[in-house]
Amino acid sequence: MLKYKFNLKNGIAKARMCMAASVAVSTMTLGFTSHAADMQDGILTGTAVLSMELLLSDGFEEAADGKKADVNEKPADTVREALAKAEEKAEELRAQKEAEERQKAEQAAKEAQAAEAAARTTSVSGGGLDRELLASIIFCEAGNQSFEGQVAVGAVVLNRIASGVYPNTMEAVIYQPGQFGPAGSGWLDQVRSSGGYTATALQAADAALSGQNPIGGCLYFDQGGYGMQIGAHFFH
Repeated sequence: MLKYKFNLKNGIAKARMCMAASVAVSTMTLGFTSHAADMQDGILTGTAVLSMELLLSDGFEEAADGKKADVNEKPADTVREALAKAEEKAEELRAQKEAEERQKAEQAAKEAQAAEAAARTTSVSGGGLDRELLASIIFCEAGNQSFEGQVAVGAVVLNRIASGVYPNTMEAVIYQPGQFGPAGSGWLDQVRSSGGYTATALQAADAALSGQNPIGGCLYFDQGGYGMQIGAHFFH
């Protein structure tokens, strides 16, 4: 295109020079008669027409160059739009992947918690006596508390079994010296042997054994202490 433009402009210059030379020769040959003047006017007119045609041709060439520039810009715009769409799609995929990973993590945590609760239940539910023993200590320690407070006492017993610091059986944890007052005073044995616990205490024991735990990893409870308060008890 550049070669064509260069040749065209050279042609325009040469044409103008040739036309000017023709005018000069015609003027010298014909003199200044009216006939020569008419011929000169005709030649000048022809020169003007040719010059206009060549200028128009040059203008068309420049217009063609502008059109080519427009054509060259369109692919760039298309590429930019494609890149923008690709980035938007990649961002959507990243967000979707993060959401899926969070969902998987939450599901894995739930499954792990369920497995832990099942393992803990298996380790302490050696028979009906364990369930009744837990109901008995719940009744003795929190029989006058809300259902949540009773489940919390049962959760403390199970937390100790799972802690690795205390004994790994329910009976050993509950009857460990100096830990649960009713066990040391003999009241627990009376309730346990007579089945004197309430239906609510038994339900709280079942809830704790099934994994309900309103106090997290707390291993202690007392009245007038510190920590998480549920009813009259503070769990820590």
